[in-house]
Amino acid sequence: MTISRFDDKIALITGGTSGMGLSTARRLLAEGAQVVITGRDRTRLEAAVKALDGGQRVLAVRGDVSSLPDLDALTATIRDRHGRLDVLFANAGVASFQHSGDVTEAEFDHIVDVNFKGVFFTVQKTMPLLSEGAAIVINASWTLHRGLAGASVYAATKAAVHNLAHTLAADLGPRRIRVNSVSPGYIETPMFHDNISAEAKTAVVASVPTARTGTSEDVADAVAFLASGEASYVNGQDLIIDGGLVATAAALTG
Repeated sequence: MTISRFDDKIALITGGTSGMGLSTARRLLAEGAQVVITGRDRTRLEAAVKALDGGQRVLAVRGDVSSLPDLDALTATIRDRHGRLDVLFANAGVASFQHSGDVTEAEFDHIVDVNFKGVFFTVQKTMPLLSEGAAIVINASWTLHRGLAGASVYAATKAAVHNLAHTLAADLGPRRIRVNSVSPGYIETPMFHDNISAEAKTAVVASVPTARTGTSEDVADAVAFLASGEASYVNGQDLIIDGGLVATAAALTG
């Protein structure tokens, strides 16, 4: 039986050209939503639209979430096309892993601009479009729950948006708009492979009690739940999707 939790819903997924964003767009589309995806690269946007194969139910808008003029243009486009927004997955983000002593001001500004400023202003700019009872899901990270060497700035931005979800849940409560976050663990995405070598992946898998890395579909499932009516009384929470990485210790063998 086909589940259609998002019939007639309008959903925006930032960073929707690959990985968790693309999988979430595919999931919401399959459940009846009309989906808007964003990305900075026009070629990747076109490839994502082709991969989603959703016809007129998919709208791709090129833009950078760290640019307020781009967010203004995105909001205007959604207003003109749909007139409202029911689901927002603030997913766009960048990863940068280096020793704290090696972080340059330019790198610091870039990570904060995309991962924190971008999330905050994506919500702020789209806020007038959000319907009563809408759902916002913010993509955080398992690293906000447990220290990871070489991830000081990245993890701090994810802790910031995790806290932001709490505050926004209070701010938007009078409009019955729910705000939650997800904290993915080691998820097989292009960004994962850009930052984790094949050799390091063995150690990564060994650290996860379920003995596997996650998939972008694992995250899409969680986002779809939090955005749906099934989670109507879940608000201001963080859902960790990590195979037990944060909460437990993997068994030692050998």
